[in-house]
Amino acid sequence: MRRGIGALAGAVLFLVCGPAAATNFVAQVVDQDGKPVANAVISLLPDGKTSGPAAVAKLDSDKVIDQRNETFIPLVTVLPRTGKVVFANNDKTKHQVYSFSAIKQFEITLVQGERSPPFVFDKVGVATLGCNIHDHMIAYVVVTDSPWTALTGPDGHVEIADAPPGSYGVQVWWS
Repeated sequence: MRRGIGALAGAVLFLVCGPAAATNFVAQVVDQDGKPVANAVISLLPDGKTSGPAAVAKLDSDKVIDQRNETFIPLVTVLPRTGKVVFANNDKTKHQVYSFSAIKQFEITLVQGERSPPFVFDKVGVATLGCNIHDHMIAYVVVTDSPWTALTGPDGHVEIADAPPGSYGVQVWWS
C-alpha cells in the first residue's frame, strides 16, 4: 500500500453555488492505473480569508475502533483534533494495540469483550495503529483541524458539503 499527502490523484469537480450559498466539493480519487482509491482522506484547507466552524463542530469526535477476525474496523478513522477513540475487542483472541506515531503514542492490551478508556488525539496528523500479537493488523487515525474532511467510499467517491464560499487547498492522504 502507498501513503501520501499531496495533490489529488484523479478527477476533481468543485461546485460553487453562488456567493451567498454553501460550496460543495465532489471528487473521484483514482490510482495511477485509474482504479478507485477507497479510504482516502480528503480535507479542504481554507485560505486565511475563509472562515468557518472548528473541526469538532462538524466531525464526530467520539469514535470506536473495533477488532474482529484479527482486523481493525474501520481501517481509517477521521477525527477532529481533541477527538476520542475507544478500542473494542470483539474478537476471539487477545490484542495488544499500539501506536508509536508522533501524534499519539500508547500501548494497551485488550482481552476478548473488553473496551479501552477513551484515547484523546490532540495533535493533527496520522497515527498508525498495530497489534503486537498479530503483525498483519494495521489501521490509521487521521486527525484534522479542517471541518471539511471526509473519507472516500469503495468507489473512490467523496462529497464534502456546506463549506463557505472562498478559496481552498485540497489535501489528500491515503494508505
